[in-house]
Amino acid sequence: MCGLTGLWGPEIGDERSLLGRMVDAIVHRGPDQQGIWYSETDKIGLAHRRLSIIDLSNQGAQPMFSADGRYRIAYNGEIYNFEEIREEINAHDSKIQWRGCSDTEVLLTAIQIWGLEGSVAKFAGMFAFALWDDLEKRLHLVRDRLGEKPLYYGWVKETLLFGSELSALQTHPAWIGEIDRDSLTLFLRYSYVPTPYSIYKGIKKLTPGTILTLSSSGDKEAIPVPFWDLQSVAMHGIKNPNPQTASELVKDLDLRLRRTIKRQMISDVPLGAFLSGGIDSSTIVALMQDQCDRPVKTFTIGFNEKGYDEALFAKKIASHLGTDHTELYVTPSEAQGVIHQLPATFAEPFADSSQIPMLLVSALAKQKVTVSLSGDGGDELFCGYNRYIWGNNIWNGIKHVPRGIRSLCAAGITSIPPGVWTNLANRLPLLKSRSGFGEKIHKLAALLDAKDHDTLCHRLLSLWFDPASVVLNGREPTVRYISNQKDCGIIDTTLKMMFIDMLNYMPDDILVKVDRSAMAVSLETRVPFLDHELVEFAWSIPLHWKKKDGVGKWILREVLYQYVPRKMIERPKQGFAVPIDQWLRGPLKEWAEELLSENRLIRDGFFNPTPIRKAWKEHLIGSRNRHYFLWNTLMFQSWLQHQGLSS
Repeated sequence: MCGLTGLWGPEIGDERSLLGRMVDAIVHRGPDQQGIWYSETDKIGLAHRRLSIIDLSNQGAQPMFSADGRYRIAYNGEIYNFEEIREEINAHDSKIQWRGCSDTEVLLTAIQIWGLEGSVAKFAGMFAFALWDDLEKRLHLVRDRLGEKPLYYGWVKETLLFGSELSALQTHPAWIGEIDRDSLTLFLRYSYVPTPYSIYKGIKKLTPGTILTLSSSGDKEAIPVPFWDLQSVAMHGIKNPNPQTASELVKDLDLRLRRTIKRQMISDVPLGAFLSGGIDSSTIVALMQDQCDRPVKTFTIGFNEKGYDEALFAKKIASHLGTDHTELYVTPSEAQGVIHQLPATFAEPFADSSQIPMLLVSALAKQKVTVSLSGDGGDELFCGYNRYIWGNNIWNGIKHVPRGIRSLCAAGITSIPPGVWTNLANRLPLLKSRSGFGEKIHKLAALLDAKDHDTLCHRLLSLWFDPASVVLNGREPTVRYISNQKDCGIIDTTLKMMFIDMLNYMPDDILVKVDRSAMAVSLETRVPFLDHELVEFAWSIPLHWKKKDGVGKWILREVLYQYVPRKMIERPKQGFAVPIDQWLRGPLKEWAEELLSENRLIRDGFFNPTPIRKAWKEHLIGSRNRHYFLWNTLMFQSWLQHQGLSS
């Protein structure tokens, strides 16, 4: 796991020194070594920060040249099957002289033999890299299939800039950094800026599973070309469902997970895993421990607030599996202290509040390991989110009711404050879940007048339903398959939502959170569920084996129950969350009020203050829980302040 950056364009001075400053901005991604290469002939430069994981010697240093001198690469990631590819290369040419044992050298040699497109098809892993072809004078920017590793790129006048994080690009003296108000509308809706957009005009995120090939630094018309396509994978799996029985599928999934996890445990430095006690992380840890001759190091963060603590569950799982477990209970003040680090850590507005515990558990793990496996991806692959089931059930319940009647019902529901609904619910002992009942019924009302099922699904994925009315001079652009879900070709509601989440929410929220949080403390993370072969297999599993009797992740549970007793796992799903709603009414109130003051919002000139101030007032008096809406706004305002752009 490393960091890369580079530039291609007219010289403006000492380019080597400039590249040094650019790569120093991401030193946290690779504190072990720095490398810079610049061609005065071609005016192109690559810079790299290394976090040594495989082959700790200088033979793994980057930017690295291919043996024939044709290619130069700056690479971030891990190719987990590099040893298999190395054997295939040796069989192809027994005279290959290897300089070291790194996956980077294998990657370069494979490209030298089979070309770029032929090689990336062989790579199993996470990767983002910049590859300079000195023969054809072309630059290739490449990002892995699921988007585990980040790669930004864009033009400042005639100079192409690219890098693992925006902070590297911002160091260039010609950097403009004009905020894209259209991207800001997307951020308010989703809590993240979706690919290919970034918060800045002219700067993009490379789409996962694509190669961008540039023939000149000013080649602004170049379009990323896919080498792997999730839509094709999903459609093929849906149209060609796996015919195995349930027991056969459980056995097959177990074997595939074991193989993937074993491959991802290869490391020349200490390795462990995050353990929340949920299904996904427990499955990863169980299969790690079952294939390891010593206790796996596992890590959990705990909170004392009721409803937010999973540390007790994780401890029980760790004890059962026999892991070397470390837990840390964090006080509210310690967790809140992380908030001021968020703008620098993410370098772009990002508002998934689970970023706070993610930063804390990453720092905890870094004290003992350099690599940590994560259970992310299980929900999207195996139907784990409640909204996958709710969306289908709600639409089936309302689709035959005329929209006009549904709209009237919605208006009637929302005319009564959430607090009143909750009080009414508290008087009905037969109602199973009364906590937050008012908020839940108001959320249902927001879905009732949806014109079609795609609109309903979109609202389930949204926070602000009409962000363009909040962002001054902002127009909401389209996002891959979210804006027009019919284009994805998937008819089934649940499968459609799983696909959209894997295409957008996974790389732009979950993986951003994991990558930036871990890299902030120089910790490499690996996500076994996102092995592309496992993803392809998972999409072939019929939905009725993922969602059975109204319960998600059925087949994954069956795998886990072979290692962990059912009673340790069966409990309501609990997110990796912190009590932001309570904190905003208490210790964070003064901080939030300063950022959300009407005068400040007006001076900054990005938001219409009226809906924001209304939401803030409702939240403070307790008539509504508006922390999701407010956290998005606060994270942008905090980021703006960190950038020195707020008045």
